[in-house]
Amino acid sequence: LDLYGKVDGLHYFSDDDSQDGDQTYMRLGFKGETQVNDQLTGYGQWEYQIQGNSGENENNSWTRVAFAGLKFGDAGSFDYGRNYGVVYDVTSWTDVLPEFGGDTYGSDNFMQQRGNGFATYRNSDFFGLVDGLNFAVQYQGKNGSASGEDQTNNGRTELRQNGDGVGGSITYNLGEGFGIGTAVSSSKRTSSQNDLTYGNGDRAETYTGGLKYDANNIYLAAQYTQTYNATRVGNLGWANKAQNFEVVAQYQFDFGLRPSVAYLQSKGKDLENGYGDQDLLKYVDVGATYYFNKNMSTYVDYKINLLDDKEFTRNAGISTDDIVALGLVYQF
Repeated sequence: LDLYGKVDGLHYFSDDDSQDGDQTYMRLGFKGETQVNDQLTGYGQWEYQIQGNSGENENNSWTRVAFAGLKFGDAGSFDYGRNYGVVYDVTSWTDVLPEFGGDTYGSDNFMQQRGNGFATYRNSDFFGLVDGLNFAVQYQGKNGSASGEDQTNNGRTELRQNGDGVGGSITYNLGEGFGIGTAVSSSKRTSSQNDLTYGNGDRAETYTGGLKYDANNIYLAAQYTQTYNATRVGNLGWANKAQNFEVVAQYQFDFGLRPSVAYLQSKGKDLENGYGDQDLLKYVDVGATYYFNKNMSTYVDYKINLLDDKEFTRNAGISTDDIVALGLVYQF
């Protein structure tokens, strides 16, 4: 059993009052496995986040992942629960910034990141025949509304609902630190989601591809994703079509410093209400992490927002202000 966690004493500096201030939080989790027989292993993982920036009379905590599964030797593994969608098998390669990043998608957004009701089959090294060739197939059950036609036992707001979905991913370690991957997903949309003004359609679809290099203290990664009715337009709904791009470069110095630079952009296409094509997210990120040892680190992360303050961003609730994050982290 592996018990792990971290405490992040985190503060944001920004002209955006909804972001500026204390952002301290803690994460706690465990990973465990048990040997059933020579060919069968059981495993599970749970991870929880607790906000440390709110009063004691408020309940600001939630489960990030909670799943259990069985591994059948070289035949692969199967698990079920709250987990990461298969699209994240590729997009996670750029989600490595000190604080920001990975936000051209989000949690509880179809099969793009963490979500509920994932049944996942994974196979490493292609049944033990091809080193570095991994694939996954995934199904997600419906997570609907609290009442009405789309009601499920775990109802939530429209922006976090999903219908039944399927997806798959393939990643291949080419050797010498190089990797390539692709993932696709297609989910039914709920009628409640289609009642919103932005992003009407029977299905939410995601197609992504990525590259990475991780060797010689250098880390480089890029991913491009095209979505249909699956990329959020602030708090308004979804883009009929969106093009998302993330690229990151980092270097690990032997004395503990890890500088980082990245560029992220999400562009919505053919938006309703005459908005046409609009940038939903666009920023340059410059940061650095310093590791005192394996348990203690500190970081600074500067999000240079390239969006303009205009009618569209205000109506969608999209922030256009820069943010500087300062954090001190203890992890185990």
